[in-house]
Amino acid sequence: MSPHLKPKGMVTLVNRHSKNIYSGMFPGVISKKYKFEDIAIDLSFLADAAGITFVKAEIIGVDPSKQYLILDNRSSIHFSHLSLDVGSETALNLDQKKLVHNTKGCSIKPFSNSIKWIQEFDSDIQEEIQKPITIIGSGLSAIEIALSLRKRWPKRQLNLQAYEGKIDQSFSKMLISSKINFISTKEKVLCPSLLCTGSKAPLWLKESGFLVNPVGRVFTLKTLQVINFPYIFAVGDCGVVKDFERPPSGVWAVSAAQRLAENIERSLKGLKLLEWEPKSNALQLIGMHSNSKFSLAWAVWGGKVIGPTSWLWKLKNRIDNRFIEKFKFFEAMQSQEEGTNKSCRGCGAKIGANVLSESLESAGLFDLANQPEDAAMICPSSNLDAWVQSVDGFPALVADPWLNARLTTLHACSDIWAVGAKVKSAQAVITLPEVSPNLQKELLRQCLGGIKSALKPQGAYLIGGHTCESRSSLIDPIGLGIQISLTVNGSISDTQKLFNKKGLGPGDQLFLSRPLGSGVIFASRMQGAGDSKYVDHLLSELSKSQHLLLDSNRLNNFTNNHFISACTDITGFGLLGHLWEMLSTSNLKRTSQGKQALQVRLFGELIPSFQGAKKLLQDGYRSTLSDSNSIMLEHLVAKIPLIDLIFEDLNIDEQELKIIKELVIDPQTCGPLLVACNPKFSNYFSNNDTWTFIGDVREML
Repeated sequence: MSPHLKPKGMVTLVNRHSKNIYSGMFPGVISKKYKFEDIAIDLSFLADAAGITFVKAEIIGVDPSKQYLILDNRSSIHFSHLSLDVGSETALNLDQKKLVHNTKGCSIKPFSNSIKWIQEFDSDIQEEIQKPITIIGSGLSAIEIALSLRKRWPKRQLNLQAYEGKIDQSFSKMLISSKINFISTKEKVLCPSLLCTGSKAPLWLKESGFLVNPVGRVFTLKTLQVINFPYIFAVGDCGVVKDFERPPSGVWAVSAAQRLAENIERSLKGLKLLEWEPKSNALQLIGMHSNSKFSLAWAVWGGKVIGPTSWLWKLKNRIDNRFIEKFKFFEAMQSQEEGTNKSCRGCGAKIGANVLSESLESAGLFDLANQPEDAAMICPSSNLDAWVQSVDGFPALVADPWLNARLTTLHACSDIWAVGAKVKSAQAVITLPEVSPNLQKELLRQCLGGIKSALKPQGAYLIGGHTCESRSSLIDPIGLGIQISLTVNGSISDTQKLFNKKGLGPGDQLFLSRPLGSGVIFASRMQGAGDSKYVDHLLSELSKSQHLLLDSNRLNNFTNNHFISACTDITGFGLLGHLWEMLSTSNLKRTSQGKQALQVRLFGELIPSFQGAKKLLQDGYRSTLSDSNSIMLEHLVAKIPLIDLIFEDLNIDEQELKIIKELVIDPQTCGPLLVACNPKFSNYFSNNDTWTFIGDVREML
């Protein structure tokens, strides 16, 4: 929360999800006292606010000697220091694994999976017979989950399979009075089961070569350094101090946090590290979300159980809410401090369409100003294939160097796809921030890995490029100081038609390959607002390559792809700006041929948007390029508009109309392809879930 105290260099937070769930309040989600989002800590937001890089990825291993963190489906990350707090997984025996495999059982961890599993049984409530559910486990977690499920389902048959004598008498009485049946561990469970059977550390920790205890927790010294690897730390449920073993608990994890922070800082400065010795016992509060007016809780200290009482519940509730509110307050504080003064990145950083066209005209480049195309033909090759080329790039969109490079590459490739060509090669110009040579090496390696990840599935190669060092001031997160531009080359055989923007014809139907709204989602995030779930969904979609959408092998089934009249990709100037390019260049061509001018009808209700985009527009968020793009709205309000935005509901709400207008000028990064096709062959697009019909073309009346 004090980013000015951050150590010099690049600090990266890696997690499989953008949000972490506070486990102390998860039973309250099961009992429906809280919503899932109430107990979620937004890691990506906190990382942004602290000026560090957040990487959403699955960790699958560590190379401790070479100092690499190994990630699934992307480049590994090199580190000088590493702190592991990767939690734990549900420990399952062979029979329990079979239960999960046969879909009759579900592990309590990860919480995102178990809550979905629980919610699937909510539909039974309306039926006469509700399926019985068994909770398997003898620990405090199983008890608390069982009581929470009773609150959620007052009439369902609930069983608890636990070892005899393992559960304290105070808990047993409450479970029995709550009509939760005890069943023997020898009894075979046939009904759906929720497994709360203890925890173990992820297997990849042991496979990485660390010394671990029988449940896979990494052994550390009292300084929290991993044995044999002084530059690696391990805490929480995945680590344990050797000779001071203790069961996993959030209480110990929290108490170790301060000493961990101190020792990481001392390690970076070359100072002597301090020891941390865990207490032999930890106070644990177990809540029961009762159907009565007052909820109850127990206190467990060593072997002693106190309660249940309402005052212990009040204590637990106060501790939990105070903890989670720290993050909520911090988010609100940061949102207010950041305001709306941060400029957008990606395509939101481009100059306005008017500035561009007027500059091109004043430089004597009239064709480029008035008849722009997505890619330029270079020359036929020796085998008569046509070669096309395009260039694109922008300041880093996200702080993750690998992901940013992948997105930039896919974005640059879309100009080649838009003319119907296949990407063959690319060259990159990468500008790195002015940091240490070792960090520059790592940043460049990540960038090159991201570029290759986008090119390889297309059968394309990175064949060269150039590197520069920025002379701008260093910013945090460091990854945002990277700039990438790519020249992309593509080819198309002489038997195929090269798509262009000026081929619109009467009757053509318009299809869009993905939703709109990336500009406003990224803009809101830059301003300290927006929900991580919107960003996660957006990045997941934008990371998907669109190179197969207009694949020539598929299109050859439709009269050798001549059914596509015009095509472009929607980027910085938004749907309206790029559609206007298609319409104006097509009308320029038709006028020269003595033909009637064309008009486009856009059907407002059909225009797709990303999750959260319309809500953010309604809340007043806009990309910085939207102001320049808004001049395109003039084409909608002419007496006889060349682009007619129409709605099936003639009494559309004024606010909704405003949101749609904002959406169609929103600048897109890795945006959709826009295709105009002959209606005779529109089934190719209308029968494909990827494409959305949004309008048509007709002659002016």
